[in-house]
Amino acid sequence: MKSRWLDVFEKSGEYAALGELLFLWAKESPIPLVILIDEIDSLVGDTLISVLRQIRAGYYKRPALFPQSIVLCGVRDIRDYRIHSSHDKAVITGGSAFNIKAASLRLGDFSREDIYTLYQQHTQDTGQAFADGALDLVWELTSGQPWLVNALGYEACFQMKDGRDRSMPIAAEMIEQAKENIIARRETHIDQLSDKLQEERVRRVIEPILAGLKGPEQIPTDDLFYAIDLGLVKVEGQLRIANRIYQEVIPRELTYSAQVTISEQPSWYILPNGQLDMEGLLSSFQGFFREHSESWVERFQYKEAGPQLLLQAFLQRIVNSGGRIEREYGLGRMRTDLLVIWPHKAGVQKVVIELKILHTSLQNTIQEGLRQTVEYMDRCNAGQGHLVIFDRNKAKSWEEKIFKQEEKFQGKKITVWGM
Repeated sequence: MKSRWLDVFEKSGEYAALGELLFLWAKESPIPLVILIDEIDSLVGDTLISVLRQIRAGYYKRPALFPQSIVLCGVRDIRDYRIHSSHDKAVITGGSAFNIKAASLRLGDFSREDIYTLYQQHTQDTGQAFADGALDLVWELTSGQPWLVNALGYEACFQMKDGRDRSMPIAAEMIEQAKENIIARRETHIDQLSDKLQEERVRRVIEPILAGLKGPEQIPTDDLFYAIDLGLVKVEGQLRIANRIYQEVIPRELTYSAQVTISEQPSWYILPNGQLDMEGLLSSFQGFFREHSESWVERFQYKEAGPQLLLQAFLQRIVNSGGRIEREYGLGRMRTDLLVIWPHKAGVQKVVIELKILHTSLQNTIQEGLRQTVEYMDRCNAGQGHLVIFDRNKAKSWEEKIFKQEEKFQGKKITVWGM
């Protein structure tokens, strides 16, 4: 049998061997064949084109002399394939070249109830319970994305030392730590997400969201559907990143090289009482931004969101040593909300940092930003607030852009930083 397959490869060659093998298999099978090809889009270039063309060429022979059905499993719809052919010296588009698709199905996300049911199976099998708030946090972090739901559970229940003790309930804090572990290790799923972010079609969708631009009018429809198919974004009232974990991972992945090359050290910004010196940290960033922003932002693929990304990279470099950053941003919000959470001996320090691009007058931007900062502080129960305003007008001098002033709004002190 082995020599027979080799004989087919030798006679048919790289552009026909698969089709011939499927023909022989179907011919000898007493029943119609259904073939599932997983991770089809891991093939690239001429190899992928060859596979798809051979499938199309055998279509008319089914079911007696070719598989009745072939399921191509991947992260993209075949219509979204844009394949560079070295052989044909052209870009082949999947929708037009391989139009034998009967249907495109996308595995949906888990509902909140699905997550409870899935995790309850672990409790039934092991006796280990989940503390109040733990499953709600899984839902909040993942919005039901299947890989993330399973990865959080596996990390918390099997990989983390405390989680392996079946007498100890899985607490929300352990789910939070599981999330951090998965992101820090850059698991395969996260790594693949990073790879997708480099695609221009994805950038055209994600960049306006990161930058908080006004609306989706400039986003090509095909690109939008592509990003939705990839599970990166959702349209629920407004276009947004699909879940909180992606919302955190995307800026971290886009600025990873910046995080590891910025020379700032966490120990420089830890006060004697264990809290973060946010005034000192933002003052240092202000100087760093003045000196390095042009060169750093130019390196980013996502230049429209460059100032926001650079500050997040700077913060992540410091906060990685013992805290975390939660992020909120979206199309039309005209701002990015950052919440720095820093545990210390006396409790937990919460600091809100509101990022805005100067679009109208400085005074109007400050007033709007103060209101938004206080609203976010109230929602997060944060004791400290900072408003950072980026002025991207290249005609202005740095002396005009750089400032620091203290403001009070609704009884709360807010430090405003101009950059």
